[in-house]
Amino acid sequence: MSSLYEQVFAATAAAFGSVQEGADPVVRVSDRADYQANGAMAIAKTLGRNPRDLAEEVAGMLRGNPLFAKVEVAGPGFINLDLSASAVIAGLEAMAQSHTLGIDRAPKSKTVVIDYSSPNVAKEMHVGHLRSTVIGDSLCRLFELTGNHVVRRNHIGDWGTPFGMLIEHLLDLGEESAVSELGMGDLDGFYRQARTKFDADGHFRERSRQRVVALQGGDEETLRLWRVLVAESIRYFDTVYQALNVGLQEGDVRGESFYNDQLDAVVRDLDAKGLIVVSDGASCVFPPGFTNRDGEPLPLIVRKSDEGYGYAATDLAAIRDRIDDVGADLMLYVVGAPQEQHFAMIFAVATMAGWLTESVEAVHVSFGNVLGPDRKMFKTRSGETVKLKALLDEGIERSRAALIERGERLDIDLIASQVAMGAIKYADLSTDRQRDYIFDWDRMLAFEGNTGPYLQYAHARIRSIFRRIEDGSAPGPISLTEPQERALAMQLLALPGVIQSAIETYSPSKLCTYLFDLAQSFTAFYEACPVLKAQDQALRSSRLSLCELTASTLRVGLSALGIDAPEQM
Repeated sequence: MSSLYEQVFAATAAAFGSVQEGADPVVRVSDRADYQANGAMAIAKTLGRNPRDLAEEVAGMLRGNPLFAKVEVAGPGFINLDLSASAVIAGLEAMAQSHTLGIDRAPKSKTVVIDYSSPNVAKEMHVGHLRSTVIGDSLCRLFELTGNHVVRRNHIGDWGTPFGMLIEHLLDLGEESAVSELGMGDLDGFYRQARTKFDADGHFRERSRQRVVALQGGDEETLRLWRVLVAESIRYFDTVYQALNVGLQEGDVRGESFYNDQLDAVVRDLDAKGLIVVSDGASCVFPPGFTNRDGEPLPLIVRKSDEGYGYAATDLAAIRDRIDDVGADLMLYVVGAPQEQHFAMIFAVATMAGWLTESVEAVHVSFGNVLGPDRKMFKTRSGETVKLKALLDEGIERSRAALIERGERLDIDLIASQVAMGAIKYADLSTDRQRDYIFDWDRMLAFEGNTGPYLQYAHARIRSIFRRIEDGSAPGPISLTEPQERALAMQLLALPGVIQSAIETYSPSKLCTYLFDLAQSFTAFYEACPVLKAQDQALRSSRLSLCELTASTLRVGLSALGIDAPEQM
């Protein structure tokens, strides 16, 4: 629990402060002890003293403090600190009594806008949308878990020249037939048919161009047909989000079209602040520090020479909207690494304009690619991009087969879905988000190793302990008599710090690593320390408390990743 760490820090800081006022003891979790204070070397240097002698002096002040069972000086001046059993037990008891398991609620709640998923209208979601959707959803859950106000934003592509040909194709099919086709989820087929006609038929191409003019001009019938395309696409996106158990809903959608009426104001605002430079007829801003390959200043084109607007203007309008109307304190953009320069320039211009300030932060949460077993971009055998809905369906079928093979007799449909989604999400989230990862069904669906199914099974196995109780035993006061019990206890107490670290670095992978380590610590405890077969009732109750806390921690941690924790498997 963070309060326990704060006590350790305060006690250590007081001892260091007795040597030098305001000294930072640099207390860290350690693999040599429970904690290690590393500040003696820096302080000794400023005081002109031997660091080990100074560390011994500080250690002497800490010995006798009831927080610590052992205080030792190691190496040139490291101070190793082991907590007393009473301190660890007090931390566990506080954790058990807390409905958040000791996870700190933000002292001042932030409004956090998280932009993720962002598919395109009339195109099916594919594997390229997986990482943004899964990472973004987990970040939403982590920030909500710590008491922040989270606003989800799904910035879909719903505007532009392709809609001329899409609307004309809809009219050629007949609105009812087109809606039926789109309702079956074959958005890619619909788009390909329109594109084929556009490329091959000059008359259709001209009609499409005229339709774009009508759309941009606000023709009501054209807008109505456009809304049909958007609505059917959003309905399809929702089926994917429901299958993935992702929190995005229709009300979270803010497509490119949402900002159309704000684009002129963006240019006027930038121009009024002296930032607009006309270059080759285009309205540009040249943020400092950005150059092309020839070392020339690189422009952010806000309005094109033909008076049209591109992504830059829309993204700038979105920033203004999220600050002015939503009240964002923090904006996260969960978008692939190739967009790094684009967002760096957008944020730089927004800062120059005074929209982004010290009190409002924007962060590009970038991520790597999903690769196939051949370490190339993940595609079907025919070389096509893998459709996300087909991928999820395949995962459920593979999960069902694996569960049947293992003799699963419970609700096979429900558990197969839970295991499949858990496997897919965990494989993604457990990888450092900035790295590529290989999509491998066999590894992802394994019930052994660092996988989602392993953690789900670990939770279910703990819950089964309580179903096997026959003598009325229940969790009770905790005692720590075996090293495996203490190791599990220390792992449990690390949860709040891990959650905070995952949030600060926008890295759900840190939580994944923690949960896997926790599950392994529990296995070591369970193998060495009988629970239901413990001869002493008090010992049995103590160990049941450790089991209950572990199950609760796994459940809360998995939930923060967007993964279900089945009670039985």
